[in-house]
Amino acid sequence: MTEPAPRLLFFADSLAFHGPSGPVPPSHPELFTTTCARLLGAEVDLVSRLGFTARDGWWALTKDPVVWGEYLPRADAVVLSLGHMDQLPAAMPTGLREVMPYLRPGGLRRSTRRAYLAAAPRVISWTGGRFSQLPPVVSNHYLSRMVSGIRYIRPDLPIVRLLPTPYDSELYPSKRPHPPAVAAAVAWCESEEIPGIVLDDLVLPGPNNPDGLHWGWQTHERVGARLAAAVERSLTNRAPDQ
Repeated sequence: MTEPAPRLLFFADSLAFHGPSGPVPPSHPELFTTTCARLLGAEVDLVSRLGFTARDGWWALTKDPVVWGEYLPRADAVVLSLGHMDQLPAAMPTGLREVMPYLRPGGLRRSTRRAYLAAAPRVISWTGGRFSQLPPVVSNHYLSRMVSGIRYIRPDLPIVRLLPTPYDSELYPSKRPHPPAVAAAVAWCESEEIPGIVLDDLVLPGPNNPDGLHWGWQTHERVGARLAAAVERSLTNRAPDQ
């Protein structure tokens, strides 16, 4: 009887479904998620949304019954591709920004959003990128909660993390938050004993999306290949009785 293909559970933001020209179906064969799965002969369960932060990942893990009741029990490894959005410089507290979609009436919501999009790059330039969407300590706090929850249910499950990606965007005209975010992520991986994949040498300057936040296909391929190697090592290093 043929063994079922291993399953990889990804928690990710829009990098998991964006190519060089914008969003694509999550099954697109050139995404880093599907590239990794193909190299391992695996299948993918994806928990992802535009702008997902580590806090959103925690909420998805604990509040979505499909995630904790279906995806997690059948997973052979978990990939945490979170923290990319968290590191981006902020023009206002994240809580205030996230209120905008709930404003009513619609005209007020649209005008507020237009004003925010116009002002945010100038505010970020003025503050020099001093503030981020989620400070590294907060991102790591929620990721640690995710790891604790996963290990409570599946103590044997390998976990791998992609560290925050470099970016170069006119919407976020400061790279100041990136180095401390990567340093904090490296320290977090060491404390949690989780393999961490540094992306700075993999993310090519082009051809990326015009927003400077997402990846071209060559970058997806490079990230997927390195991720597959890390996941394979984690699966191999599991104790035989697990």
